[in-house]
Amino acid sequence: MTYTSMLEEELQNFIYSSADVQGAILVSPDGLAIASVLPTEMDKERTAAMSASMLSLGEQIGRELVRGNIDRIFVEGEKGYGVLVGCGEEAVLLVLASTTIKQGLLFLEIKRAVAKITSLLG
Repeated sequence: MTYTSMLEEELQNFIYSSADVQGAILVSPDGLAIASVLPTEMDKERTAAMSASMLSLGEQIGRELVRGNIDRIFVEGEKGYGVLVGCGEEAVLLVLASTTIKQGLLFLEIKRAVAKITSLLG
C-alpha cells in the first residue's frame, strides 16, 4: 500500500465514521493536495490551494490579534462547516461537515483523525 493510499484510507475511515462529515482533504503547506476524499463537485487542486492560503492568513490574523498559535479555523455557512487544522509542520487538514453535526463531537473526531494522520506523516 502506498503512502498516499494509506492517507486516503484514513480520510475515508474518518468520513465514513460520521454521517455528518462530508469530505476531507490533506494539504501540504504550499497548497498541494496530499490525499483527499471530497464531494465530486469540488475541485481538489483549488480546494488545496485555498486551504493552505486560509491557514496562512489565519495564522497572520492570530499574530496580529495577539491570540497565540491558531488551533483551528472554523467557517460556518448555511450549508455546513469547514474546519481547518494543522497536522504538524507537514500538512493541513480541511474537514467539511453538515450543519446537523454537533460541533463538540466534530472537534473531537477531528482531533482523533489528526492524531492518526500525524502518526502516518511522521
